[in-house]
Amino acid sequence: MEQSVVNKALAERVEKEETATVHYLYEAYPDGKINVEKEQALLLSHDRIVFQFPFYWYSTPALLKEWQDTVLTYGWAYGSGGDKLHGKEFLAALSTGGPKEAYNREGYNYFEMEELLKPLHAMANLTGMKYMAPFMVQGVRMLTEDQLKDAAEEYVSYAVKSL
Repeated sequence: MEQSVVNKALAERVEKEETATVHYLYEAYPDGKINVEKEQALLLSHDRIVFQFPFYWYSTPALLKEWQDTVLTYGWAYGSGGDKLHGKEFLAALSTGGPKEAYNREGYNYFEMEELLKPLHAMANLTGMKYMAPFMVQGVRMLTEDQLKDAAEEYVSYAVKSL
């Protein structure tokens, strides 16, 4: 988050909300060794799960993918008896360097964001979570300070206050 001005601003704004928990994976696990029981307990204590991240190379950051691989276990999150996340809401909140127009068949990224986010949609589906429309701040390289503040307020309204 420290390297992403936009994601840092979004997270800092959410931290001001009493009903939200902001959990920084890279701060919690600088060595990359994820505490599965701690993470699962954190998931159980919330009704809405938000993955907030800068969208690099058409994917989530490496540690977030590792988190999925280690925390969302068979028999806990999916599969036989894996119903712990059923009914929770899932939201992907992300930023892209490229503008919205870059993410379509005529754009330089060719694919639409909805297509690129299908792995997260599939994860939510497999684990029984309700997939919410993603929150996206796009074209971040061109954002003004006022636009960033507006985006942060929109994010809080959508991700936190709509609960």
